[in-house]
Amino acid sequence: MRQAIFKVMLAASCLLAVASPGWAGEAEWASHYADGVEALKRTDIPRALQKLEMATREAEASFGQKDPRLAVTLMLQARALEMLGRHREAERLLVRAVAILEAAQGLDHPDVSAGLAKLAHSYLSQGRAAEAEPLLKRALAIDERSFGFEHPRVASSLNNLAGLFRDQGRYSEAEPLFKRSLAIWEKVLGPEHLDVATGLNNLAALYFSQDRYNEAEPLLKRSLAIREKALGPEHPQVAKSLNNLAELYRAQGRNDEAEALRRKPAAGR
Repeated sequence: MRQAIFKVMLAASCLLAVASPGWAGEAEWASHYADGVEALKRTDIPRALQKLEMATREAEASFGQKDPRLAVTLMLQARALEMLGRHREAERLLVRAVAILEAAQGLDHPDVSAGLAKLAHSYLSQGRAAEAEPLLKRALAIDERSFGFEHPRVASSLNNLAGLFRDQGRYSEAEPLFKRSLAIWEKVLGPEHLDVATGLNNLAALYFSQDRYNEAEPLLKRSLAIREKALGPEHPQVAKSLNNLAELYRAQGRNDEAEALRRKPAAGR
């Protein structure tokens, strides 16, 4: 069974800043930043890193060392570095970005929460769960104060912390967080939203880890149905759902059913 999907949020200010550059330096930065984003979407990581390094230099020159636009650029540059396996370099950029956001926007700003989640993810990528946990708890607390207890951002923060607990074998702590996260997504986004599919998959993965196969199966089937309806039968996310369900069947000795899923077109993706 695949591990729980770690949902990391982009700071909202990066979208606002790129949307309407007002003068030459800002326009130059926004152009490099947008090019970096597009390169990341194409998974052209060397190109993305090049453009984001240029955006970082432009942000430093145009906005100074304490501007939130520099922070969001550093965070995206860190993402590119992590995709290249350069985790320590990414970590340094994320630590700097969080410090900028805390100084510029205050300790309880939602963008600080986003930065903390990214830094926690970096720590987890390096096997440093003990350092990630307090960051995820702080991010959750910020989001609850900023958005209330039933907001999708809160659901994502709950999901992140639950994923850490699951991976540490702290199942009794993970389960209520996964359930609360899923309930928020269902209520706010609707029962057929793709984030609901993610929540169902993650809770099923938790049950699978505890050999609670009968509880995991209906969740995986529902997650698969949501993804097939929203994305089509041959999407990579559908393939992941098919593979997860097949793995559950194999664990129960239901090999014929598992093989039937493996033969579906998306499953080989």
